[in-house]
Amino acid sequence: MANLKEIRNRISSIGSTMQITSAMKMVSAAKLKKAQDAITAMRPYSSKLTELLQNLSATLDGDVGGAYSTPREVSKVLLVVVTSNRGLCGGFNSSIAKTVHQTVAEKYADKTVELLTVGKKGKATLGRSFKVIDSNDTIFDELTFGNVALIAEQLMQLYREGTYDKIEIIYNQFKNAATQIPQVEQFLPIKPIEGGAAITNSDYIFEPSKEEIVLALIPKSLKTQLYKSIRDSFASEHGARMTAMHKATDNAKDLRDDLLLTYNKARQAAITNEILEIVGGAEALKN
Repeated sequence: MANLKEIRNRISSIGSTMQITSAMKMVSAAKLKKAQDAITAMRPYSSKLTELLQNLSATLDGDVGGAYSTPREVSKVLLVVVTSNRGLCGGFNSSIAKTVHQTVAEKYADKTVELLTVGKKGKATLGRSFKVIDSNDTIFDELTFGNVALIAEQLMQLYREGTYDKIEIIYNQFKNAATQIPQVEQFLPIKPIEGGAAITNSDYIFEPSKEEIVLALIPKSLKTQLYKSIRDSFASEHGARMTAMHKATDNAKDLRDDLLLTYNKARQAAITNEILEIVGGAEALKN
């Protein structure tokens, strides 16, 4: 059994760890509230914008929006992988890495796959297995639509120039603080409406023309889709970190309680031994 000093040092060390994990939990909880409000408010807008674009595109003939909507034979794929810059968030980053490997194995085993990472952990984890053409590590320092739009424009240019035949986004979708769901979303080409039918029964008057509206909506819709994905991942990161730090704090508390029990038993044993030695010494003097 360890001596009393060693046990006291371990109890003190675990107490310091508990303070750190508890503080990180509170910081993540505060950031989570803001990030959750932002993504909850944005989802309906992003969903409706995508739906509107798909409906309008389905009613048009010709090559309107063809640069972004015409499917190609897929030989080269770019995966936009959204992770975090920091760890201590449970399985948040490992689940994304697992989803990337699973997606490549199931869908693109015979294709050329390259990555564009958002967050340091993506490049650090997947850079050994895949070619990373670019890494955006500073986006979370100032997560704004304008900064994300620059990444979206880079992706649109790569697709227009034919560098890649398909671009997908892999990120964690925020459900609640304890649950993050890995998602694989098609970014380019623009995904057509499921079933192939447009919902345009209403008698709308388009001003300007539908063609002009579609051409204006496509870049905006793509930028919004990417922004929503990164916002989702940002909220998921803080939820995962808050949950991980909560569990770490609870585990540290349990370990500290076990060590306190061990310390008290060892102290009681030491006191008992001292009493026995004193009694034994007194008896020896009498005899």
